Amino acid sequence: MKIIILGAGQVGGSLAEHLASEANDITVVDTDGERLRDLGDRLDIRTVQGRGSLPTVLRQAGADDADMLVAVTNSDETNMMACQVAHTLFHTPTKIARVREAAYLTRAELFDNEAIPVDVLISPEQVVTNYIKRLIEHPGALQVIDFAEGKAQLVAVKAYYGGPLVGQQLRQLREHMPNVETRVAAIFRRDRPILPQGDTVIEADDEVFFIAAKANIRAVMSEMRRLDERNKRIVIAGGGQIGERLAEAIESRYQVKIIEMSPARCRYLSDNLNSTVVLQGSASDRDLLLEENIADADIFLALTNDDEANIMSSLLAKRLGAKKVMTIINNPAYVDLIQGGQIDIAISPQLATIGTLLAHVRRGDIVSVHSLRRGAAEAIEAIAHGDAKSSKVIGRAIRDLGLPPGTTIGAIIRDEEVLIAHDDTTIQTGDHVILFLVDKKHIRDVEKLFHVGLSFF
Repeated sequence: MKIIILGAGQVGGSLAEHLASEANDITVVDTDGERLRDLGDRLDIRTVQGRGSLPTVLRQAGADDADMLVAVTNSDETNMMACQVAHTLFHTPTKIARVREAAYLTRAELFDNEAIPVDVLISPEQVVTNYIKRLIEHPGALQVIDFAEGKAQLVAVKAYYGGPLVGQQLRQLREHMPNVETRVAAIFRRDRPILPQGDTVIEADDEVFFIAAKANIRAVMSEMRRLDERNKRIVIAGGGQIGERLAEAIESRYQVKIIEMSPARCRYLSDNLNSTVVLQGSASDRDLLLEENIADADIFLALTNDDEANIMSSLLAKRLGAKKVMTIINNPAYVDLIQGGQIDIAISPQLATIGTLLAHVRRGDIVSVHSLRRGAAEAIEAIAHGDAKSSKVIGRAIRDLGLPPGTTIGAIIRDEEVLIAHDDTTIQTGDHVILFLVDKKHIRDVEKLFHVGLSFF
């Protein structure tokens, strides 16, 4: 696939890295020559320096015969204009734009071929807000991913000493929970992936990924670890777009406080939020945190744009007694360094956004793609189409599919029912199939399985 990526920042660079390793023809456009040289030295891609919305620059990047334009510059207006130019002058089939400003996103009529021709809108702030909201709803989870509009969920938990299943084989999960269908899809032990088998023994500190129907998630979590009490009190550091959206989404069910430095922004938040308490000040102010009883907080969330400020305020909140701290980290190099120590969960907006983008780049009917363990593995939701003659998967049992190495099928969502996958489970047309890949080099093989017809020969 020939793809033009506008913007060589963290999202554009990470997307180029993902796609270049999968035999795509990638061109990255940016105004920053130094950033482009760095990407070009590391990856097998073309680079073009210039403004991505200009027709001459797009033509130089190969827009005449590009299959897809992904506009992820820091400017909403540049991204939207680039899609307009690509549509009008080059008839680019698929145009994806990152748009952050809520004033644009609330006007759906702006984005169609008669107005601004954007096929897929990506809002990083909304993606991250939804991600954090799921973590708040599942105390003890390191990652929570929805499939088939939330009918099934993939949850990552750390197995602790004292959990009923720790030190036991996976096949005993069914004995512990005879009425609950679940499957352990992947285990990471000391940062190395383990493909789960029936005789795999769960050890303390394993990071365990399991899938189940949404209603059964809490019951399965209780087998891996002591269940945390449900969250009640949430403190948010940073009243920007993510902080505001999150408070708006959860304030009806939780006691929420926002700490924000800007007096003007505080006034805006007070006027627009219902029950959230808005405090003007610094989240790194020890006296302010003590005054607001930070030791009673179930979760402290650092959601500003400043990584260092987020890390420092999180460390302080944890030291002062906050039960759990979650921190947005924009620099991917920091994520692995800090998660699991004093900071319980580090959230990378780039990785959350990349997953949304990848779902639209994959061949076959791929509904969603999610990075696991900061990109070490992937979970994919694919829809099976066709019949036994035109499809490699329809009418076949899972044991007969010839899945690539390191790939497992965790569950199948059929209509409203969540079916946990077994070797003899047969795939039917219209099924949503949840796959896990611990080796991303086999992604293309998985995509081919879900092609219909002869296009993959």
